[in-house]
Amino acid sequence: MLAYLLRRLLYAIPILIGVNLITFALFFVVNTPDDMARMQLGVKRVTPQAINQWKAERGYDKPLFINAEAQGFNQLTETIFFSKSVRLFVGDFGRAEDGRDIAKEMTSRMGPSLAIALPTFALGLWVTVSLALLLAFFRATPLDFWGVVLCVAMMSISGLFYIIGGQFLISKLWRLVPISGYSGGLDAWKFLILPVVIGIISGIGSSARWYRTIFLEEISKDYVRTARAKGLSEVTVLFRHVLRNAMIPILTGVVVVIPLLFMGSLLSESFFGIPGLGSYTIDAINAQDFAVVRAMVFIGSVLYIVGLILTDISYTFVDPRIRFG
Repeated sequence: MLAYLLRRLLYAIPILIGVNLITFALFFVVNTPDDMARMQLGVKRVTPQAINQWKAERGYDKPLFINAEAQGFNQLTETIFFSKSVRLFVGDFGRAEDGRDIAKEMTSRMGPSLAIALPTFALGLWVTVSLALLLAFFRATPLDFWGVVLCVAMMSISGLFYIIGGQFLISKLWRLVPISGYSGGLDAWKFLILPVVIGIISGIGSSARWYRTIFLEEISKDYVRTARAKGLSEVTVLFRHVLRNAMIPILTGVVVVIPLLFMGSLLSESFFGIPGLGSYTIDAINAQDFAVVRAMVFIGSVLYIVGLILTDISYTFVDPRIRFG
C-alpha cells in the first residue's frame, strides 16, 4: 500500500511541474507583462513610463528565466519565473493589486466556501445515489420512465435558472431566507441554506441519471444472477452487491470533486454574495488582478492532482485487485 502511494506521489510531481510551466507561459509569455500593464491601466494611449512603473512596482520588470546582469545563483532567483512561479510551491502567492496578502485572503475565504460546498456535496451525493437506486429497483416501470424524464429535464436547465428562480421564489416572494449576503457564527445558516438547496437540486438530474446507468449495468452481470439464484431478495442484492461493486465508477466522479470543494462555487458565491474563494476568483477576473488569478489557477491544479491521488487510494479500499496487484 505504501509503495503504491509513493508511486502515485512521484507521478504527481512532474505533472504539477508541467502545469506550473504551462501556467507561467500563459501568463508571462503569451500574455506579456506589457500587455498586463496596458489592461490594468485601462488607458488607450498609455505611456511607456507608466508601463515601466507598473511593472517595477509588481516585480514584472525582471527577465523571465535568466538574469544576465546578476551574479551566481541570483541569475536564476532574480527572475520573474522564480519570484512568480517557483515560490508558488512553498505557498508564497504574493500580494493582490489592492496590496492584500493573497494567502491570508484565501485562508479567510475558505471557510464560507466549505460551508456551502460540504453540505451540498454530502447531501447531494446521498440524494442522487438514493434516487438512482430507487429508479434501478423499479426499472422498466412507469416510475423509472418518468424519473428518467425528470432527470433529463432537470439536467437540461441551466444552473442560473435554479439560482435566479430560487432567489425570486424563496427569498423575494416567500421571504423565508435572505436573498444574498453572509454572516458568521450561528446566523450563517440563514444565508447558506438556499445556496445548498439549490446546489443539490441543480445536480440531481445529471448525477442520478449517471448513477442509474451504473447500477443497471451492474444488475445485468452474472454475479447478480448468481445472488438471485441463491434466494437473496432484490433489496439485498441491490444494496449489498450492486452498490458495492458500483463504487469504483462512483468514486471516480466523487473523489475528484472533493478538492474542488475548497475552490468554492463561482456562480453560487457570486449570486448569493458569499465571501468565498469562488467570488474571490470572479472579482479578481473582473478587476484584472493577475496575481490572484494566477494563484487560484495554481491552487486549482494542485487540488485536482490531489483529487486524482485520493481517487487512486480510494480504489484500494473497494477493489482488492488494485491493493494486492
